[in-house]
Amino acid sequence: MPLVCLGLSHQTAPVDVRERHVFPASRMGEALSALRDYQAVREAAMLSTCGRLEIYAELEDYEAGVDQLKSFLHNFRHGDVTHDMSSYLYTLLGSQAIDHFFAVATGLDSMLIGEAEILGQVKDAYVQAQKARSLGKTLHALFREVIAAGKEARSQTRIGGESVSVATAAIDLARRRLGDLSALSVLVVGAGKMGTTAAKRLRLEGCRELLVANRSQRRAHDVVAELGRGRAIALPSIVEAMKQADIVVTSTGASHFVLGPGNVAEAMLARPSRPLFIIDIAVPRDVDPDVARLPNVTLADIDALKGIVESTLERRRDAIPMVEEIIAEHTERFAQWYQARAALPVVAALAQKAESIRETELQRLFARCPELSERERMLVTGASLRIISKLLHSVVTRIRERATSNRAEALTLAQVLDELFDLRVRADGGHAERHPVHELKLDE
Repeated sequence: MPLVCLGLSHQTAPVDVRERHVFPASRMGEALSALRDYQAVREAAMLSTCGRLEIYAELEDYEAGVDQLKSFLHNFRHGDVTHDMSSYLYTLLGSQAIDHFFAVATGLDSMLIGEAEILGQVKDAYVQAQKARSLGKTLHALFREVIAAGKEARSQTRIGGESVSVATAAIDLARRRLGDLSALSVLVVGAGKMGTTAAKRLRLEGCRELLVANRSQRRAHDVVAELGRGRAIALPSIVEAMKQADIVVTSTGASHFVLGPGNVAEAMLARPSRPLFIIDIAVPRDVDPDVARLPNVTLADIDALKGIVESTLERRRDAIPMVEEIIAEHTERFAQWYQARAALPVVAALAQKAESIRETELQRLFARCPELSERERMLVTGASLRIISKLLHSVVTRIRERATSNRAEALTLAQVLDELFDLRVRADGGHAERHPVHELKLDE
C-alpha cells in the first residue's frame, strides 16, 4: 500500500490560491471523516497552515487513491474558486512523501526556515486525525517519528535560533519601509498566536502607541495585560483606530475580508496626507487587495515577507546539515518499521495462537493435578512461558530481519507460516479496521 503526500504550499501556490483552500479548524473533523469514506484511502491526516495544505495518506491503490484525494479537495472547496487547483498541486510518493514530511516538521521546508509554529501545527494535525479516527498504525508511527525529529532538531541544533516568524518578519518589513518605529502608532487586528507575537515584537520596538483589536475584546485585554502596555479595543472600532495609526498588522483567521476599500477609505478621509502601511499576515487574507489602490495606502501580504529575513536566517542555515542527520536517523527507523510491518500480523497471530494453546494446556494440567502447590503452579507456568518464548524467538527474529531487508521474501515466509499453523491471516495484513491508537504525549 503506497504512502503519499498530496498538497500545495508557498513553494507552488501564491497566497490568493492558498487562502481559497484553507480548512478552518472547525471543519477539520468533518473533512477527515469524509476522507474515511473514500474507498482507496486507508488512513489520512491533513496539515493546514498559512503556508500549506497537505494530505498524508496510505492508499490501497496509488492511481485510484490520488484521484480520490483530488476529488475530495475539489468537493470541499469553499468560496468562489477561479483558479485551476490541480496546476498548483504536488504529489509525493513513498520515500519522497516521508522525507518531505520530516522537512516540514523540522522547519526546513518553511517559508521562514526553522519557524517556531510548524511543529505545533503538525502536533495539532495529529490530534485532529486521532479525534476523527482517520489514523491507522502507519500514519501513527510516521507522526511519532516526525514529531520526535522536530523536537530533536529544536533542542539539539540552532535551526530555531534567532527569533524569526511570520509575525516578527512583518515588523521587520515595517521597520525597513518606515525606519524607527518608536514615534509611530500601530494597530494590531487579531489577538491570536501571530497577532500576539507581532504585538510583543512591537512592544520591544517601543512604538509610541499600540492598539490591539479582536473579535473577543476580552482576549484583546488579556494580550494588553500580558504586554504591560497598549490599549484593547473592540473590532468595530478599527476604523476610528486607523484614523490615527501609521501601521496596521492583521491576522484574524476570519473567512472574509476584515478591511476593504470602504472602511479603509473612510479612515483615510480623516488623514488624507498621512500614509498608512498595512501588513496582512493572515491566510485567508484579512485585507481586500483593492485596498492597495487607495491613495497613500501601501498593502503587503504574507508573500511579501519571503525575502525579509535573509540575514537573520544565516545561523539557521548553518544548522541544516545537523537537522538532516537527525532526519536521516528517524527516517531510517520509520523505514525499518514500515518494511517489517508486512510480517507483523502473522507474527502476532502466531504468538497469540501459541499463548492460547499454552493457557489451555496449563488449565487442563492444573485441573488434573489439584494437589500442586501455588509455588509448583508458578514454576510450571514460568517453564511454559520460557518454552514458548524460546521456540518463537528465532522465528520472530528471522522474519522481522527479512522484512527490513527483503519485503517480498518476508511476505513469502509469512504466508508459509500462515498456512503451516493455520493462522488465517493475510500475509500483507489485509485491510485492517481503523482503530484509535494510543496518543503520543505531545508535552514530552
